[in-house]
Amino acid sequence: MKSITVDDHKALADEPQKGHNRWHEAITPVIEAAPGEEIEIQTRDAFDGQITPQTTAQDLLACDLNRVHPLTGPVFVSGAEPGDLLEVEIRDMKPAGFGYTVQVPGFGFLRDAFPEPYIAKWTIKDGFAQSADLPNVQIPDGAFVGVIGVAPSRELRERVTRREAELAARGGLALPPEARGAVPATEPIASEALRTIPPRENGGNLDIKQLSKGARLLLPVFVEGALFSVGDAHFAQGDGEACGTAIEMCGAILVSFTLHKGEAGRRGIRFPRFLRNDYYFPPELAVPRRFLATTGMSVRADGGNESEDTTLSARNALLAMIDLLVERGWTRQQAYAICSVAVDLKISELVDVPNMVVSAFLPLDIFGQ
Repeated sequence: MKSITVDDHKALADEPQKGHNRWHEAITPVIEAAPGEEIEIQTRDAFDGQITPQTTAQDLLACDLNRVHPLTGPVFVSGAEPGDLLEVEIRDMKPAGFGYTVQVPGFGFLRDAFPEPYIAKWTIKDGFAQSADLPNVQIPDGAFVGVIGVAPSRELRERVTRREAELAARGGLALPPEARGAVPATEPIASEALRTIPPRENGGNLDIKQLSKGARLLLPVFVEGALFSVGDAHFAQGDGEACGTAIEMCGAILVSFTLHKGEAGRRGIRFPRFLRNDYYFPPELAVPRRFLATTGMSVRADGGNESEDTTLSARNALLAMIDLLVERGWTRQQAYAICSVAVDLKISELVDVPNMVVSAFLPLDIFGQ
C-alpha cells in the first residue's frame, strides 16, 4: 500500500515536501495514485503542533493562526482531468491518543459572547475520548477529517479571491490570501493561494462528521490529477462545530479513488456530494435514545423579529443549550466546548415565515452515570 507519512513532532514548514496549508493549483504533488489503489495518509493536527498536553489557555493567545490547517498531499490521481467527478472512498480512520478542544478569541460561532481563551485536553483510548477538564463526559469515536478536497483551477482560485474580497468590502468576514506562515513559502504561490478556513467548490474545510469510515465523497475535478489533500483530523464533533474546534487530533486516513469521467461537467455538479451505505455512527448514537433539545427562532434578544434568519435561530438554540448546561453545573466555557464536540444543530423548519426553527440536540449518554 502506498502511504504519505509525516513527523507530527515537526511543523509543516519543516517538512514542506509532505504538504501545504493553502490551496493552489501549482503545488507539487507528493505521490501518485491510480484509481482503485489504496493509500494511507497521515495528518498533523489543525494547529500544526502548536497545542500539546502542556498548553495552557493563555498560551492560545500566542498561537500563529496563519499555520492553520496543515494538509498532507497533494495526491496526483492518475487520469483525473477537469470536468471529472472524483469519488473518494474513506476506508478507515486511525485516531491519535491526544486531542484538544479550544476556544480562540475572535473565532467561533459565538465569538462575541466568548472573548476569553479556553482549552479542554482529551485522552483518546479504547474508542472514547475523556477529559479532566470536562469531568464525567465520555465521547465515542466518530473520527473523520475536517479538511478534504482537491486543488482549485487558476480560474476558480481567482474568482474566489475576487468574490471574498468583495464580501469583505461589504463588511462580511473573509480571509484574503496571506503569505505569512504559508506552505509552500515560494512565490507567487504564497501570496496567491487560498486560505483553508472556508469550504468551497473544491471541498476543503467541510467539517462534515458523516464523512467518517465508510463514506464516499464526490468532488468536482478542476485540475489535471485532481491534487487531493486532507488534514484537520477530528475524533468527534457535533454538527455545527460551534466553538470553532472539535476534538482535534493527529491521525491517519485510508482512501481509494474512483473516477467518473466528465460527470461533473456533464451534470453541472458545482459542489461536493457524499453518500454511504451504512450508519456513520452506531444508530443509538446517531439518533440518541436519550437527549435534551433546545430551540431557536428568528427573534433577537431585544424581542425584535428578523425574517427567515436561520443564523439567528441557530445562535438562539445554541445559547439556550449553553444556559441549560450551566443550569446542570457546567461553566459557560465548558458548556460551549460540550456543544462543539457533541451537540447537533439541526434545521427543523424553513417555511413558517418569519421564524425559522433550529434545534440543538444534546445526547445524554455522553455523561457518566
